[in-house]
Amino acid sequence: MGKAEFMETLRKRLAGLPQAEIEERLAFYNEMIDDRIEDGLTEEEAVAEVGPVEDVVNQIMSEIPLTALVREKVRPKRTLRVWEIILLVLGSPIWLSLLIAVFAVGLSLYIVLWSVVVCLWTVTLSLAAGVFACLFEVFVYQKAGNLGGAIFAGGTALACAGLAILMFFASVAATKGIARLTKKMILGIKSWFVGKEAA
Repeated sequence: MGKAEFMETLRKRLAGLPQAEIEERLAFYNEMIDDRIEDGLTEEEAVAEVGPVEDVVNQIMSEIPLTALVREKVRPKRTLRVWEIILLVLGSPIWLSLLIAVFAVGLSLYIVLWSVVVCLWTVTLSLAAGVFACLFEVFVYQKAGNLGGAIFAGGTALACAGLAILMFFASVAATKGIARLTKKMILGIKSWFVGKEAA
């Protein structure tokens, strides 16, 4: 892909951003490609080093605050007519209620996901505490001369240790998964506000 094609595709993909932001980003990537060309790369090699347009767009979107995108999206492009204002006001009991309900359901689902992660970590810590409790019981049973109880407590300690290790890895994976999901959700919300055009 040549520089002109890259810059045009990037401009189209950033179409929903504030104009000043688009110009700043285009100037940055234009200069980056020019610097690489001056260093001896061909135009195609310089563009390839910058990376795919989709990756560049995702990087830009992750850096721009959501508030700036919302402000740009909700800013009216023209003044509303009187009849439009009346329809908005009269329809507000319906559309505002639906908007609040959708937000509440989405937030509830997100909180439930994090609650599952918290529960996984709680189980992991409980199993780890169980290991120490069972090891303590081993010494108590040994002191009392109850060999069967000591063996049972020792076996339980080993089982708790194995389960704690297993749950630790499950908890870490779940935490990373929810964190990735959160990042994708934020990027998706930003993309929705920008209204990216398909390349």
